[in-house]
Amino acid sequence: MTTEIKRVALGSQGLEVPVEGLGCMGMTAGIDGMSVYGEADETESLATLHRALELGINLLDTADLYGPMLNERLVAKVLPGRRADIILATKFGFEVSDEEKFTGKLNGRPEYARKSIERSLRNLGTDYVDLYYLHRLDPETPIEDSVGMMSRFVEEGKVRFLGLSEVSGDILRRAHAVHPITALQTEYSLFDRGVEETGALQAARELGIGFVGYSPLGRGFLSGDIKTPDDFEPNDSRRWFPRYQGENFYKNLALVEKLQALAQAKGVTAAQLALAWVLAQGVVAIPGTKRRKYLEQNVAAASMVLSPAELAELEAIMPVGSSAGAAYPEGF
Repeated sequence: MTTEIKRVALGSQGLEVPVEGLGCMGMTAGIDGMSVYGEADETESLATLHRALELGINLLDTADLYGPMLNERLVAKVLPGRRADIILATKFGFEVSDEEKFTGKLNGRPEYARKSIERSLRNLGTDYVDLYYLHRLDPETPIEDSVGMMSRFVEEGKVRFLGLSEVSGDILRRAHAVHPITALQTEYSLFDRGVEETGALQAARELGIGFVGYSPLGRGFLSGDIKTPDDFEPNDSRRWFPRYQGENFYKNLALVEKLQALAQAKGVTAAQLALAWVLAQGVVAIPGTKRRKYLEQNVAAASMVLSPAELAELEAIMPVGSSAGAAYPEGF
């Protein structure tokens, strides 16, 4: 069975993508063995990747950090025989040592960028990446230097399009002046609307840069499946995020319960309603999942149409700044 999913231009450089991609991070260990969202099963993860491609979800998002390296190698297993049909996105910028350990540093230096793209191409078993992101800005390296080297990868045919993740509007403008940036990827959900507050989303629109929202389900919390902090597995990284700890957890759960009530009235899940809201903002979303069941629910959300009244009600439930607690632990 196949289904048609809407496709859109991502940015103004010629890249066309499905309005919904697949975030692959949770399919392997997160950083140095820590689970991102609970344990993953490789057989089910691969089945989910294959099912995504059947459904037209051919934008696959990974990074060298995830594992590290394990995630790129997992995604590589679905590429043979269909590479040309897949839009492959990966990232660099969190420094990973030759021993494949996260060093705790950010590194956007040109020589590290070169090392990273060559390593990712080996991991992925391909000679090019469709979309290559700087995962985070290295405060010690001018963005012009990082993007300058990334632009050479485009000239060499190793990369088709360039992206940045979690940068300000000012950095985005400076980068775009060096080489056209196709995509800005940043966390975006009813729970986290920081890009509206910082002006980064507006800057992307002004520059003709596409926007890709990751964690559109608030790292799974907007699904309503998490009722207490104890529902997180012992090594689930969300246990260390302020947003899901102590009093913050229950303040945010109260918001999710309101979302669930609205979703029930519409005959959909809270996750589907939250995802439909993100897509209604005119952006591309990359919900992450490692199970076919949730993938299919997410795909169904892409065809949902929210009325102005429903959008207004969602806005009233979760206005900008309504979630409690920081998105990341201090110093992350």
